[in-house]
Amino acid sequence: MHFGLERIPSLSRSGVGRAEELRSDHDALRAGWAGALLLYVDRTGRFRATAEGALDFAEPSSAEPEPGAVFMGTRDGRHVWAARRPALSGDLADLMSVGAALSDDDAGLVTGAVAVLGWHDRARYSALDGSETEPSLSGWSRISATSGHEEFPRTDPAVICLVHDGADRVLLARQPTWPQRRFSVLAGFVEAGESLEACVAREIAEEVGVTVHDIRYLGSQPWPFPRSVMIAFAAVGDPSQPLRFQDGEIAEAAWFTRDEVRRALGSGDWASSADAPLLLPGSISIARVMLESWASESVAD
Repeated sequence: MHFGLERIPSLSRSGVGRAEELRSDHDALRAGWAGALLLYVDRTGRFRATAEGALDFAEPSSAEPEPGAVFMGTRDGRHVWAARRPALSGDLADLMSVGAALSDDDAGLVTGAVAVLGWHDRARYSALDGSETEPSLSGWSRISATSGHEEFPRTDPAVICLVHDGADRVLLARQPTWPQRRFSVLAGFVEAGESLEACVAREIAEEVGVTVHDIRYLGSQPWPFPRSVMIAFAAVGDPSQPLRFQDGEIAEAAWFTRDEVRRALGSGDWASSADAPLLLPGSISIARVMLESWASESVAD
């Protein structure tokens, strides 16, 4: 049984051109600043949003681009910048609460803004020599004031895999910190010198003791909490293999039927107060898209 993702994950959508060629064009950036759109994000990842679920941009109040602001690209002929604000007022939202409801343009902008601003918060000192760094390239790099060493925003790759039996069952797991009845597909970070496929096999074996085969790529989604990209796969496992939780990351795992997953998807998600026996991830996550896509198939497909 082969299936693919039936929709683009919420945070993978983007209709905004990043206009990388303008990042070092200071004259063009100054010329576009007066009519720019500013997206402010606080340190908890919240931003202003309208009642209709759209980003609520600010307009420049200075003659030059703000110190620390990041050039995000162009939208409808206007430059878009993102900047950190310690505190914001008004109607605030975050990606977890409104990510799925945002337009493609808004989703791409705010996902990128949360990711790159979070990187700036953690990259004030050089990883090479510990010296202070300063923003460069319109916010897309930082340079050591001492050595001149340049660093770029970091993304940590993680695999996420839907393990099924090739027929009508899927393997789901619960982490120790999650409440009872909350389950998802398996995931883990890619180690140094490791291929994505090797990571899938290793993580599943380490977490639940199952050997998988027929590993297939499905899609990907940025996950800026704080700086990951989730790379989705499907793989086939044998339900007769005993489940063994070897690395302490899994508290409980079980095989669920397609009908059980369908009922759970219809009952809401992790945020739901429904007294359902199985609660699955919310619509913002690629895990939800993977489960929806698998559940919509039939065994004969």
